Amino acid sequence: MNYNKFIDHTLLKPTATSADIIKLCKEAREHNFYSVCVNPYFVKLAKSELKGTNVKVACVIGFPLGANLTEIKRQEAFCAVRDGADELDMVMNQGLFKMAHYREVIEDINAVCESGAVIKVIVETSNLNEEEIDVATHLINQSNAHFIKTSTGFIGDGAKVSDIEIMKKRIVEGKQIKASGGIRDKETFLKMIQTGATRIGTSSGVKLVN
Repeated sequence: MNYNKFIDHTLLKPTATSADIIKLCKEAREHNFYSVCVNPYFVKLAKSELKGTNVKVACVIGFPLGANLTEIKRQEAFCAVRDGADELDMVMNQGLFKMAHYREVIEDINAVCESGAVIKVIVETSNLNEEEIDVATHLINQSNAHFIKTSTGFIGDGAKVSDIEIMKKRIVEGKQIKASGGIRDKETFLKMIQTGATRIGTSSGVKLVN
């Protein structure tokens, strides 16, 4: 199995520079990762650096809190796709979710899906209990998104195997699971995949494949 293709090689630090993104893309090319995941400002640069390769460009939307207005998320999504993003990792509106305004949560997600990119919805599992993770997965099933994703990596402990287990039980055919946040060693990486994750977001991709 080509484990390299599970990896979204990620750099989302607010202090990242152009040189850092160029290095990220070089590593992704060398190791044939599935994608790089960057902040919106760097989508054009990443797309240029990866021209002629099969490495895709992913971009975060409404990151890292998810509390932006839906119209802002939608516009951010369209701008990212315009600049070359193939996939978008958007943050769910957690406040709406906690208030059980589930219809609005789905509408927020679907507005970003209008961009035409592959959409991964970050539900921030560190802020959810087991029942809420189950409900969040059900909402992703009802939406037009393609993936449910565990974490931003900026809050709490990040992904846990138990989170993936809950999602796997609920997720419907055709939807996928991305684990991200705190995945830095081979054992955790492989366990996430064995449990049901089809994509892994990590800043430790090079270390993992080596």
